[in-house]
Amino acid sequence: MNLEKVLFAFFSILALTLNYGFFIGEMDDPTHHNAYELFAALIVSLIATIMKFGDRAHIGALLLATSLVADLQLIAAALVWGLTVYGAQTELSPEAISSVVSLSGGALLANLTSVILLVVETVTYRR
Repeated sequence: MNLEKVLFAFFSILALTLNYGFFIGEMDDPTHHNAYELFAALIVSLIATIMKFGDRAHIGALLLATSLVADLQLIAAALVWGLTVYGAQTELSPEAISSVVSLSGGALLANLTSVILLVVETVTYRR
């Protein structure tokens, strides 16, 4: 068993599940979405992206692209959250949390695509 591939798959799937955990719930209810969970999803997604650098296969480029999209979406979600709460110093309104959750949903789709590509690569792997 290749430890590098195990860690790569672990962080990719963990990024997906953390993002899903943040995404699930009423879209406009701030109590259903935890800032720490968004932060954890972002950090794990960034770790997964770093692990994807160096893979020279075509599927590696696709995996890196999906991971970069997820990172950008999660960074944008964190910026909206941060600017609303700390920049404007207001409560997290239903409109703001809806934007954050929508951006997280885009990252969720990118993470799902990444995991599907990972499974396809594993199934088609020949020894």
